Amino acid sequence: MSFPATHPALSRALEAQGYATPTPVQAAVLGAPDGKDLLVSAQTGSGKTVAFGLAAASTLLGEAETFAYAAAPLALVIAPTRELALQVSRELEWLYAHAKARVVTCVGGMDARREQRALAAGCHIVVGTPGRLRDHLERGNLDLSSLKVAVLDEADEMLDLGFREDLEEILDSTPVERQTLLFSATIAKDIVTLARRYQRDATRIDTTRRDEAHGDIAYRAVRVAPNEVEKAVVNLLRYYESPGALIFCATREAVRHLYGALRERGFSAVQLSGELSQKERADALQALRDGHARACVATDVAARGLDLPDLGLVIHAELPVNKAGLLHRSGRTGRAGRKGVSVLVVPYTRRRKAEQLLASAGVEAEWVGPPSGEEIRLRDQERLLADPMLNEPLTGEDLTLAQKILSERGPEAVAAALVRLHRARMPAPEELFDDVRDRSPSEPRPARPERGPRPEAISDGIWFRMPIGRSKNADPKWILPMICRLGHVTKKDIGQIRIFDRETKFEISKEAEGRFREAIKAAGPNMEIPVEASEPPGAAPPRRPGPPRGRPEGGDTRPPRRDFGPRPEGSGDARPDRGPPRDRPRTEGPPFKGPRSGPPGAGFSGPKGPKKPWDPAAPKGPKGGKPRKLRD
Repeated sequence: MSFPATHPALSRALEAQGYATPTPVQAAVLGAPDGKDLLVSAQTGSGKTVAFGLAAASTLLGEAETFAYAAAPLALVIAPTRELALQVSRELEWLYAHAKARVVTCVGGMDARREQRALAAGCHIVVGTPGRLRDHLERGNLDLSSLKVAVLDEADEMLDLGFREDLEEILDSTPVERQTLLFSATIAKDIVTLARRYQRDATRIDTTRRDEAHGDIAYRAVRVAPNEVEKAVVNLLRYYESPGALIFCATREAVRHLYGALRERGFSAVQLSGELSQKERADALQALRDGHARACVATDVAARGLDLPDLGLVIHAELPVNKAGLLHRSGRTGRAGRKGVSVLVVPYTRRRKAEQLLASAGVEAEWVGPPSGEEIRLRDQERLLADPMLNEPLTGEDLTLAQKILSERGPEAVAAALVRLHRARMPAPEELFDDVRDRSPSEPRPARPERGPRPEAISDGIWFRMPIGRSKNADPKWILPMICRLGHVTKKDIGQIRIFDRETKFEISKEAEGRFREAIKAAGPNMEIPVEASEPPGAAPPRRPGPPRGRPEGGDTRPPRRDFGPRPEGSGDARPDRGPPRDRPRTEGPPFKGPRSGPPGAGFSGPKGPKKPWDPAAPKGPKGGKPRKLRD
């Protein structure tokens, strides 16, 4: 299928870029009525940028061959991240190059004054992020009075990132007669609400297939121990040896940690997170495009909308939050007809969550163990034998040097040196523990047995100890999960846990002893809390001998109690009658001065004399009583 008829200037641009057939979303957009509002949902990497560029051409150009000078922008494209906005700007520049369109980008992290000068010089299309566009709008640098087309790219992501208020203020500043194109990977309730408010009788276009996943992406789910996720990422990078790989983490701290671990092992890697400056992010992306870096560790937001060449591998070092996150992450690979692999690193404790995530996204993933060192070495041999370097024709200088080396060293020594040289270019694989007990996700879960009383201890268990006790707030609530995580065992493999003042001893069943010892040996000095074998805890120590209770055997040597005579008759608690009161003379006190007078609390001061009448002619004293002292 060839491209449908579109604007002549855009047709020449598409032909120059080698676009022969449209993607499903591009064909659907070109089939919609000209100038109509569109609500489009399509898979990531399906050519949405070119699609809305083609949809806006009839409104922006009309019958004109090229653009005339425009003091205010005619089209506005809003993207959630800086990288996506810059990518959209590059796509629109070549698409509208023959139409002589001037495209200006306004994103955070760039020079705002340069953007201000570019807007003041006049432009036709503005591409930017919501925050920076709102800032230029409030400062009066961005005039939207002549706007004809407004495009919201990745609208679901902008709402998830909290840009609703910015979007509403920007769209409220545009003319009502504009054409609004809303593109999103998923159409959620918030997207529908936004479309009803800012679109007029929009045409709904849905090119996503609900019953099948992305056909160019192969999904793998790799089961690993919880403390070996980092090693699993290393082996996955070594096993697939993709020219470009994208590794997703949930937080910036996790990105920094994994990036440092890969660099220490010799991988050419870069990192992307929100804390980096725009120059650092641009340099990292340029290193990936140039081939100087082969792996990129990033967060979800930083990698949103990235379109990197030769990106054949996506690794989810931490599971995505929901199915939209899984599809957006995986959609970075398998673009433009190229094949890709999306690998989920699933700890044993998160398998149920991973299965629910894959089922909700409608993805069939192959559950496998982590690549072992032997498998990676076999892959290295295959890659070495298939290296194009061995099939290149020999030149005169190369042949002369090769004959000289063979005459001095011999063919076996030369071949061994080539193998060592090829092996030294790549980091060594890690040795991982793989629990062979596995169950296919399609296989129904076995019925849970009825719970009986938990035994107090495992018979003939092996005891281990760790140097933490009650003095460091040791508690079974966090000790039990930690033992399971460090030793690759489950709760049923653990017997008694005895906590003492300075140490804790716990029991491991004989069936799980070998696996537990291998796990703690492999962890080595990186273990959170050192664990070592121990003897079974003994019985409680005997109590210290205290003073004997009761009477001593040699008789009572205490002095006899004083005899107070017989108790009086009556109740044993009643006091004896004291008899009549004694007749003693009363001691004379001060004479009585009369009843209390004056205000309450004035005391017995005796009767007061008559009050003097007020004399208005009497001289008055100084105001305020005593004179105040002058301040120094």
